Amino acid sequence: MAYNSFRQDEELKTSGKRTTMRRLFRYLLDYKFKILMVLLIMAYCIGVSILNPLIFERAIDVHIKNHDIYGLIRLITSAFILNIIMVFLIKLRMYIMAKICNQVLVTIRQELYTHIQTLDFSFFDSRPTGKILARIIGDINSLKDVLSNSVTTLIPDFLTIVCVVFIMFYKNAALAFASLITIPFMGICMWLIQVYSHKRWQIHKKKSSNLNAFIHEDLSGIRIIQSFSAEKETNATFRDLVDEHRTTFMDAVRLNDAFGSVIDFSWGLGLAFLYYTGVILLGVETVSIGTLIAFGTYIGMFWHPIMNLSNFYTQLITNISGAERIFEILDTPSKITDQSTIVEPEKINGHVIFDQVSFSYDDTTPVLNHVSFEVNPGETIALVGPTGAGKTTIINLISRFYDIKEGHILLDGYYIEKIGLECLRNHLGIMTQDNYLFTGSVKDNIRYGKLDATDDEIIAAAKSVNAHDFIMKLEHGYDTELQERGGGLSVGQKQLLAFARTMVSNPSILILDEATSSIDTKTEIQVQKGIEALLKGRTSFVIAHRLSTIQNADRIFVIDQGGIVESGTPDQLFQAKGQYYELYRSQFKEILSLSN
Repeated sequence: MAYNSFRQDEELKTSGKRTTMRRLFRYLLDYKFKILMVLLIMAYCIGVSILNPLIFERAIDVHIKNHDIYGLIRLITSAFILNIIMVFLIKLRMYIMAKICNQVLVTIRQELYTHIQTLDFSFFDSRPTGKILARIIGDINSLKDVLSNSVTTLIPDFLTIVCVVFIMFYKNAALAFASLITIPFMGICMWLIQVYSHKRWQIHKKKSSNLNAFIHEDLSGIRIIQSFSAEKETNATFRDLVDEHRTTFMDAVRLNDAFGSVIDFSWGLGLAFLYYTGVILLGVETVSIGTLIAFGTYIGMFWHPIMNLSNFYTQLITNISGAERIFEILDTPSKITDQSTIVEPEKINGHVIFDQVSFSYDDTTPVLNHVSFEVNPGETIALVGPTGAGKTTIINLISRFYDIKEGHILLDGYYIEKIGLECLRNHLGIMTQDNYLFTGSVKDNIRYGKLDATDDEIIAAAKSVNAHDFIMKLEHGYDTELQERGGGLSVGQKQLLAFARTMVSNPSILILDEATSSIDTKTEIQVQKGIEALLKGRTSFVIAHRLSTIQNADRIFVIDQGGIVESGTPDQLFQAKGQYYELYRSQFKEILSLSN
């Protein structure tokens, strides 16, 4: 068993960090009034923060120096009130931003999920489910801090830095130059770090996606793994993927940690230059103690926002790759869409025409090659042939899960691409080999075929496929809650429920792809009666390897080498002694030998 596919990193089409951030921040525009309130709160908080060092300076250089106790008390009281109000407003700001960010994440997640549901099968064919889940859940969650801090950190800290620099130069240019002399050094280091850090976080996100995809598929196939005693191999693969995940994370974090070190060094060096300039070069006679303390505070107020901005930038380069992965899916167009002008017939009779239809899944290997046939309304067509011959492809094209490459498909005289997708599929009843059951009640699973079905319609559908009796033996009958994928039910029982789900939709065209493959012979005889009732009056396409299940078909198409090599009634094909005869003989040779 090989898991190399999980080690293959996804190809990511990106449009640049700036474009991604602008697109991400557009979601905040829907909350502009609340964000304006947050900005006003932050303006007040910035004003108080900038004012505090000046209050200290005045307290020391004026009131304490002149022994003005009452003036000092008034100043302290005013500062206390201003700062208490600021504390409450900070709490309010955090609450508002948390609410905005959570709503934005819900919006993005809903957009992503809705868009994914519109994508064609080729999108899912090329991506493990776990990698898609990683984008819907993990990548979106990673954007919360970026969205929140873009308002609460980026804007106020930038304004704080501007205000602090202005006041410092206004009060004493020499001290300001000394305090900020390390900025060029910091800028060069930050630029070098960010160039490599973003690349490393992109790699880490891909490794996270690989790990998530492996875990999802591994747990989904745990019965197969245990059946073949493959636990050691899967554990080894899991260990390798975890090691890759950990290694790339450590590489990225190790580089991010350099942000803090550079800022701490610049901060400390700037503080040393301040005191050296203020005390040694200018002298205490020129620079008062209050001014020196105020400048020391302002240096903190300058470098602390720089630290916050560096942390924000760390979050940005850490999580921007998540946003890129989200927008990459949102920008992926579905190959199967409604045309600008569509028709939505209220009734479909089921007249199907294939006119020189060719198709390939990968644009290189042909699956169907100039296939032509006509099916009249109400006919039952059986498709037989070797695996990979193109039987399922034909019904996929009728369902428009894929679009044809050449030729035309007509349904009741309409080109199939001209019929609205929702309208088309509402007239189809499709039952495949994968009898997927959702977590929920038996009743809800059957109703999935027709969301407005009544309880009587659900029961009638179940009875028609002989599922009613076993359902009533369940603990709560039709209200019995099913586990994921119908755990606790036999394969045959799952298939009967899937039959009932198809039956309740009352389709104009019925498609059965190996629909009885998991039902035992006794159950098949019972279900066959329900199938016959369902087939009556409907155009039907039945794929079956069990030739006993298609003896009542109006015509049989033998599919091989990308085309129809034989067609006719069961008796005609049997008498022709061609491929169908050989298939039939291989399944029933014991019966034929006995009859001879």
